[in-house]
Amino acid sequence: MPCEVVVGGFFGDEGKGKIISYLALRDKPAVIARAGVGTNAGHTVVINGKLFKLRQIPSGFAYEKARLLIGPGVLVNPEVFFKEIEETNCKDRVGIDYQCGVIERKHIEEDKGSSHLHGKIGSTGSGCGPANAERALRRLKIAKDIPELQPYLTDVPLEINEALDRGEGVLIEGTQGTYLSLYHGTYPFVTSKDVCAAAACSDVGIGPTKVDDVIVVFKAYVTRVGSGPLEGELPEEEAKKRGWLEIATVTGRKRRSAPFNFKLAKRAVMLNGATQIALTKIDIVFPETRGVTKYDELPAETKKFIEKIEHETGVPVTLIGTGPEINAMIDRRDEIELK
Repeated sequence: MPCEVVVGGFFGDEGKGKIISYLALRDKPAVIARAGVGTNAGHTVVINGKLFKLRQIPSGFAYEKARLLIGPGVLVNPEVFFKEIEETNCKDRVGIDYQCGVIERKHIEEDKGSSHLHGKIGSTGSGCGPANAERALRRLKIAKDIPELQPYLTDVPLEINEALDRGEGVLIEGTQGTYLSLYHGTYPFVTSKDVCAAAACSDVGIGPTKVDDVIVVFKAYVTRVGSGPLEGELPEEEAKKRGWLEIATVTGRKRRSAPFNFKLAKRAVMLNGATQIALTKIDIVFPETRGVTKYDELPAETKKFIEKIEHETGVPVTLIGTGPEINAMIDRRDEIELK
């Protein structure tokens, strides 16, 4: 069983929640661990018509036998954590690392009250930036300091590495997107840490040699929330006409949109060392593909678009999302491996 890392290729909102939940149900990993920043990232999962919007619990909770872990590099808001435990009914199989930083009310107030963060940068107001700043100053409370979190505390790096040593599958869930990385993104319009594949490994405590595959997720068009550059940005009316006008999971703000950016995709593959590409919302750009589950049944125009992505990036598109439900997916991994 492999160790796979899933990360976003653009500015977040690529549909990582759908991809991760699909992989969890298909591959049945023993461990699913959340990396990334914290509660400023919302992952959407649709299971049997029921919508889940998760900011803390790994999206792979849909696989009921998986151990769900939150790595030491991830910020935890106890209020959000306990709310999502109830929503997902995963109390008995979730763990938080002792060293997870803790978001307090003061961090949220500072975030929302900052003319720079909330005004200029367009942060989500979840408190992640101020909390990470305090952690860099070595003043932040960590999970082991919070009594109500005690029943969930564990050594996440140890659990993951022991699972890998036993030959069990591990799925690492990244958040945000490559161009929101503090180091590789459109600074200063970025998040408060690196969110590329290497950082995801560090967040959960595994070395890069333990990773078998890096799956970078792209949407069939580009969106971003908040301020910052967006090449080829469409007017809101045009985005609405195309069906590309979306609402952000965490903030409820409208997402800005633009056509698929091949240049950014190629660089994201390079920065993440991607071995596979997952492409989501192909049914929004090509409505006739909705619900299709076999590559051969895709229209010629859609195949041409996918082949161009593969040609420009040099990486195969192995997963293609054709609708919001988990199983609305074309899975080409076995087919491409056979080739």
